[in-house]
Amino acid sequence: MKLAAYAHLLGEEAARLRELFPADGVARFWGATPAASEGNEKGKALRHCRVGDEVLFYNQWKFIARATITAKFRSTRLAEALWGKDEETGATWEHMIALGDVVEFEIDAKPVLAALGINGALRGLRLESAEKRLGVISHHGLPWSTPTTTIGLPAPRKPKTDSPSRLERQMLLQAFSRLRTHSGRGGPSPHKPLALLWSIGRVEAGKERLVPWDVFEREVGALLTEFGAGSQVTPHYPFSHLRSSGIWEMEGVADKVKDPGPGALRAAGAKAGFVDEAARLLRKARVRAEAVKLLSSTYFPAADQPRVLDRVGLAGYLSASGRIEETVGDSVGDTGPVKRRVASGTRLERNLEWVRQVKHWHQDTCQVCSEPLEVLIGHYSEAAHIQGIGSPHHGPDRLSNMLCLCPNHHKQFDGLAIYIDPEWKVRRTRDDEFLYELRRHPQHRIEQQHVEYHRVLCGKND
Repeated sequence: MKLAAYAHLLGEEAARLRELFPADGVARFWGATPAASEGNEKGKALRHCRVGDEVLFYNQWKFIARATITAKFRSTRLAEALWGKDEETGATWEHMIALGDVVEFEIDAKPVLAALGINGALRGLRLESAEKRLGVISHHGLPWSTPTTTIGLPAPRKPKTDSPSRLERQMLLQAFSRLRTHSGRGGPSPHKPLALLWSIGRVEAGKERLVPWDVFEREVGALLTEFGAGSQVTPHYPFSHLRSSGIWEMEGVADKVKDPGPGALRAAGAKAGFVDEAARLLRKARVRAEAVKLLSSTYFPAADQPRVLDRVGLAGYLSASGRIEETVGDSVGDTGPVKRRVASGTRLERNLEWVRQVKHWHQDTCQVCSEPLEVLIGHYSEAAHIQGIGSPHHGPDRLSNMLCLCPNHHKQFDGLAIYIDPEWKVRRTRDDEFLYELRRHPQHRIEQQHVEYHRVLCGKND
C-alpha cells in the first residue's frame, strides 16, 4: 500500500511508518483478527511478537516467504480500509504488522513441521522459540536473514549494544538444552546438569573458571550422592564428557583420551570448566538467570529444584528479591514470653527518597490490582524492585526498576507467581492467564530490561 493514500488513518503511527518507508512511501502489511483467547497459540503469538522478529508465511504445505517485523500496532480503521471485514465473524485484521526485508520462495514445509512435532497442516499463528529455531529448524534450507530467526512468530529482539550478541547467548542455551545424558532405570542421569549448575554457582560467586579435579570430585560427587536418583556416583564422567557440549574444556589430559578415570585425572593434575567465552556470557546476570532456569526446569523435577539450587549456591533464583543474608546465633534465654536469638547479617541500603517518590506517584495504590490498602492512618503500600537488588540479581536501586505494590502482590511478584508481559499485562505464571493491566504513571518510566529479567526468572523468556 502507498502510505500517502491512507495517511488519514495512520494516526500516531504515521511518523514512525514514514521513517520506516521513506523511499516511495510503499509499505507491506500483514494482519490478524483478534484471538478467541489470549492463552491460545494465536493469542500468545500476537502478544509476544516484537520489532526485529522474523515471520514465515505458510500456504498449503509450503513456506512461501519470510520477512522482518518493522512495526507492530493495532488499528481497526486501517485494517477495514485495507482488507474489509471477515464475512463470517464481522471481525477485521486489526493486529497489524509492517514488514521489511521480504523474501519470496517456495520450500516444502513438511520436514520443518515434523521437526516441530506438528502433525498435519499448520493452522493459524504459531510462536516458536529461538532455541527451537537454532536446535531444530536451522537444518532445513530456509533462507533466514540472520541465524536467530524463528518460525511462524517471532524471533528474538535485536540485543542492545551493551549486551552479549543473541547468537552467542542462544548457542550457549542450546548447548544446555541438548545435553546428551545417559538413561538408566531411574531415568536420565543428572550428572551433566548437576555439574553445570554447580559450575554456574562458581561463576556467580566470582570463583575461578577452571576447577581442579580433586575439588570437582569432592563437591560434585557429594551432589551426585544426594541427587543422583540411584545412578552411580561417577563425577569423572561429566568432568571429561562435557567436552562434547562445546562449552566445556579440560586441561592436563589430551583430547584424544576420551574417558580418563579418577586416577589418571589426579595424576595429570587435570582442571576443567566452562570455556572462556561461555564463562564470559554467564557473568551477565540475564544470561545466567536464563541458564539456571533452563537447566533446573529441563533436567530436575519441580519438587527437587529448590533443594538442588540451594545446594549449588543458586537458591536466589527462586525469588525475584534474591538471597537474604542473615546469620542466626545461639539463644539468649528468656527475655520475654518468646525466646530470642541473636541475628547478624547485612542489609542493602535503599534510597528512601525514591521509595517515597514511587509511592507518591501512585498514591499508595497497587499498580497490579489498583486497590489502596487502608490502615489506621492513611494507606499502606510497598516499593518493590523488579530486578532484585540483592544477590544474585544485582539490579539497580532506581525508580525505573521499582513498582508500587500492595503486600499481597509484592509477595506474589517476588515469589514469581505473577509476571508482566511485553504489553504491560499482569499474568499468572503457571498458566499465563491475564489478571490485570499494570497501572502506569506518566512520570514513572520503567525500564523494559528489568521487566524482561523478571520474566526470565518466571520462565517466560521473550
